[in-house]
Amino acid sequence: MVTDGLLSVSRDMISIARWTLRTPPASGGSVGVAPCVDEFRSAMDAMVSLSRPSIRLHVPVTVLEPTIARGLRRPYVTPSPQDGPGVPLSGPLKGAAMLDKPIRTAPTEVVEVGCLIAGEWVTAGPKLERVGPWVRESVSTARQADEDDVDAALAYARRGAKATARLSPAARAAVLERAAAAATHQRDRLARLLALELGKPVKDGLGEIDRVADTFAVAAAEARRVGGEVLPVAGWARGVGTTAFTHRAPVGVALAITPFNAPANLLAHKLAAAFAAGNTTIVKPPPQAPAVSAAIVALLLDTGMPPEAVQVLHGGGPLGAALCGAPDVGVVSFTGSVATGAAVARAAGAKRLVMELGGNAATIVCEDADIGAAARICAATGYSNSGQSCISVQRIYVHRGCYDEFLAAFTGEVEKLSVGDPLDPATDVGSMVDDDAAERVVVWAAEAEAAGATVTTGGRRDGATVVPTVVASPPADARLIRDEVFGAVVSVLPYDSFDDVVAACNDSRYGLQAGLFTNDVRRIVRAWRDLEVGGLVVNGSSNFRLDHVPFGGVKDSGFGRESPRWMIDDYTVVKSLLLRGMSLFGDQEGTR
Repeated sequence: MVTDGLLSVSRDMISIARWTLRTPPASGGSVGVAPCVDEFRSAMDAMVSLSRPSIRLHVPVTVLEPTIARGLRRPYVTPSPQDGPGVPLSGPLKGAAMLDKPIRTAPTEVVEVGCLIAGEWVTAGPKLERVGPWVRESVSTARQADEDDVDAALAYARRGAKATARLSPAARAAVLERAAAAATHQRDRLARLLALELGKPVKDGLGEIDRVADTFAVAAAEARRVGGEVLPVAGWARGVGTTAFTHRAPVGVALAITPFNAPANLLAHKLAAAFAAGNTTIVKPPPQAPAVSAAIVALLLDTGMPPEAVQVLHGGGPLGAALCGAPDVGVVSFTGSVATGAAVARAAGAKRLVMELGGNAATIVCEDADIGAAARICAATGYSNSGQSCISVQRIYVHRGCYDEFLAAFTGEVEKLSVGDPLDPATDVGSMVDDDAAERVVVWAAEAEAAGATVTTGGRRDGATVVPTVVASPPADARLIRDEVFGAVVSVLPYDSFDDVVAACNDSRYGLQAGLFTNDVRRIVRAWRDLEVGGLVVNGSSNFRLDHVPFGGVKDSGFGRESPRWMIDDYTVVKSLLLRGMSLFGDQEGTR
């Protein structure tokens, strides 16, 4: 049973309402239900308001005797004579024509989250409530940090940096390996938090937590590799008689500012790499996901990370600016929008920055591609997490010779996606982060349609949940093409030559990652060389990532690379040691 806040409604009853909308009774007929007519009418109202908001549909209802259903009460549809005996309807109707699970599942409790300051979770003080975008109820509260908290955290970080740096690489690696195992053990609980706070389908949440475990394991391996070099200084005359070494030393205090779309794994990247390098980290989580962020930190503490190595402060822009500008902070790792990234850079001033700032990723489908496979992959990766990924498929360029075939196949695959309750394991597309984000998707799609594009499916929303939307042939100046939509909509456009499509992909302020479907090696090499992006995925969409491969972009997509090995470079400084009068190499000057 699920509830809309007024009346309990079974999923079977939702299915009956959906079936009735698709196959209304003939004139003079009626729909018969067991003594649950109010439940049926509530389900009908929900389905009509979601799928046909401008239509008022009258369906006569007949109340049947309860003897029709034996045992547990289950609603039945009274069949017409040609339909045969009445049978229960269950399971979601697939497709983007309407939302599959419109009734909200309420959370069981509100998670209270504190700030972690100087080894203590502080909960007393002002709090910010997080209302889940699907459940429409409070799911967590986060204690907000003030100026005194910032001062206390920075003072503790100065001391903590020295304590963390003294830990051996083996000790750091052991903590991260235990954390990897713990993440796997706690994946169900953490995925549920993601679903409640963000509306992320639990299947996507489980995938994110699996990546958290991978990221911790990779960071553990990289902790063991942090080292230095013996430099060949005796190869030049002035270096004869000297030995020189380098080693990578921790920066000291790192600041991790994490986004809402993948709050667990991107926190894992930043925090695990900083710890592997021997730093202490101050974490500023996104206000939309305080509980799951705190849960990741608590997991690390429970598996042996010393309290000196991490602190957590919740708050908004002023808190972020204060932390970025603090002289004690040696490196800032930020993932978010271009506008916020620019504010971070201004506040930070002359210090190390690692910035991942998003994109409007393109995928190219060439004429030699497997069209069916390309359509399936793009549908699955264009709408996972409701398109809220910096590398989510936003633009698909298809060779004109197979454009119509691809568009039909792609639209069909999108309409198979199950939309609804993120806690339902069958759900493919849940909610976006909030109603404003969902409205942006609907408005931008409508703008493109008004300019001559065709919306082949979707184009509407219920609250923060957007029906997966496909827009065919929007103009090149549409916001769907020029800007980052960060939502459940994909544009499909034709191209004529490979030169044209490379130019179209590059005609963007962003350059994070691209996809390419082809078996032509020459095209692959050319795309890798000419596309202005940080990464290219061949025979996959733009939305694919391995956490042990460097990830980052060019242009307004940012700078620096995420992945523990490459992040450790940013979280460490190279220190040199020169030993005069001592040489590992020959020191005789001349051949005689």
